[in-house]
Amino acid sequence: MTASSSRPITIGILETGHLPEQLADRYPDYPNMFEELLSGSGAKFRTYAILDDEFPKAPRECDAWLITGSRFGVYDGYDWIEKLKSFVRRAYEAKSPVVGICFGHQLIAEALGGRAEKSDRGWGVGLHEYDVGERADWMEGERKSFALQVSHQDQVTKVPEGGKVLASSDFCPNALIAYDDWAITFQGHPEFGPDFSADLIRMRRGTALPEDFADEALSRVNSGQDSELVARWIAAFLQKALHREAV
Repeated sequence: MTASSSRPITIGILETGHLPEQLADRYPDYPNMFEELLSGSGAKFRTYAILDDEFPKAPRECDAWLITGSRFGVYDGYDWIEKLKSFVRRAYEAKSPVVGICFGHQLIAEALGGRAEKSDRGWGVGLHEYDVGERADWMEGERKSFALQVSHQDQVTKVPEGGKVLASSDFCPNALIAYDDWAITFQGHPEFGPDFSADLIRMRRGTALPEDFADEALSRVNSGQDSELVARWIAAFLQKALHREAV
């Protein structure tokens, strides 16, 4: 994947969360998870510690952007969250491509006039399957559904003007949103492996998650996820977005 014929693209990873302390010594941090996920794309990566107020100077500082997940809610009102929403709007105006994952999915919707909030459906954990309602040109294959690991209470409840829902489930109606050729966002976590997802569930079992609910989620966490497919979708989206921009 190249920004031009001469160099690979640089993806700026906007790090908005850290691993839970209980798991930090067992798994790579979120930026490294994404680097591994997208290792086949040929892209280079640069991480910005948004939580430490490390922001890009301009939307064109990298070729494209990826906003990670976070334990925070987009409505929490912290300065860094509001600054990140402002950056998203600037990236939109500059047509600098963006990918949003979980918190990033919700923040992009909020930044553009949509809404994300704690869902009355409760926690989503483990492996969730989404039905593809409309296929974009960067979505290879004829798959009618795909599955990703999830860990969230918040959901996008109002899709902003210009956003198109491409995939959904009964639990999460707005699971994959595309914003023309500028951004794509996923509620699920393509960067999470089943072991990490299982450990997140075990960490919350009996506290945030009822034991029977956690055990049911654990029973299907290894049922087969589509992270590699979604990684190819992300790479294809960015390639097409940057190519269209250059034409």
